[in-house]
Order: sequence, then structure tokens, then C-alpha cells
Amino acid sequence: MDQLPPYTAVVLAGGRAERLGGADKPQLQVGGRTMLDAVLDAVADARAWVVVGPPQPVPPGVVVVREEPPAGGPVAALRAGLREVRTDVVAVLAGDLPFLTGEVVADLRRQLRGDGALVVDDDGRDQLLLGVWRTEPLRAAVADGPPALHRALRGLDVDRHRPRVRAGAPAPWVDCDTPEELARARAVAARLPG
Repeated sequence: MDQLPPYTAVVLAGGRAERLGGADKPQLQVGGRTMLDAVLDAVADARAWVVVGPPQPVPPGVVVVREEPPAGGPVAALRAGLREVRTDVVAVLAGDLPFLTGEVVADLRRQLRGDGALVVDDDGRDQLLLGVWRTEPLRAAVADGPPALHRALRGLDVDRHRPRVRAGAPAPWVDCDTPEELARARAVAARLPG
């Protein structure tokens, strides 16, 4: 495999989680580990790790920063996280992806040709918080960009990636925004081997 450039992982782990009753969503467990730990495990080969959100338990070596204003949305969170990035490539990930794998992140890194590469789900929707980007164009896009992430990223040259999902396996873009989605993810994780 060709040598991929080093990257930093920026994990957005803030937000109000209103549909989950204000729970500390990234710290909720799916399959015996927190969703944040699952995401950080998928980027274990990163040069550095930045979690954007309120103070919370993280492994040693992970930097936690807060966006301004707190819970100010993904553009504000990205601005805060990108201030800590010293690599030319950055993975931008949601903190509630319990089935994300290192293989998906590596595939995105291999497909990075323009400004970014992101996952497209089975319904054809861009997963804006499941991508790999060139740091400087992303930094410029969110510096003074609109508060809506899809609008801030509109001018970037983005490649789309549709990960292959094995039959019976959960998709890497599965997130947990509601109690029902969390319950489904836990049920799926309970059926997985290991």
C-alpha cells in the first residue's frame, strides 16, 4: 500500500443531544464501549486527535477543545478543532458513529484527490461528518463561512465514497440521534461477533 500522508482526527462531540434528552451522547455505550471510543479506535493511526465539545473522558494524548459559542454547531466546532491541526490532512468525524472502522477512514484517505473525500450513504446523502479533507481549504471554507456546514463546504472540490457494507454488517455512517436509533445500534452491536 502506498504511504498515505499523516493526518489529524477532529471529532465533533458537542451538541445538545436534545432528541436524547440532553444526554452526553458521545459517552453513551454501544457494544460495550462509548461511541467516542469507537470513533477514536477507528483513527488510532492518526498523528494527533482533537475532540471538540464539553470536557469529557478521553484517552491520554487526546486534546479536548470547546467551540465558541458552546454548542454553536458544526462550523463553530470545526473552526475550534482546526486551530489544533498541524497536518496537511484532517479526518472530520461525528462523535456518535459506533460502527466506524479504520478501513473506512483509510479508504477515504486513499481517495483524497481534491479538497475532500466524504462518505455517501445508501440514500445518496453526503455524510459531512464522515470525511477526510485537506486542512487549508477546509480551514478557509469555515473561517468566515455560513453557520450551515453544507453551505460552508459548497465551494470545495469533494470526492464521494460509497463504502461496501457486508451483508448483515452495520453501515459506518449509522449514528445515534434518537433513543430509537441508540436502541437499534445497541441491538445490532449485541449480535456482532466478538
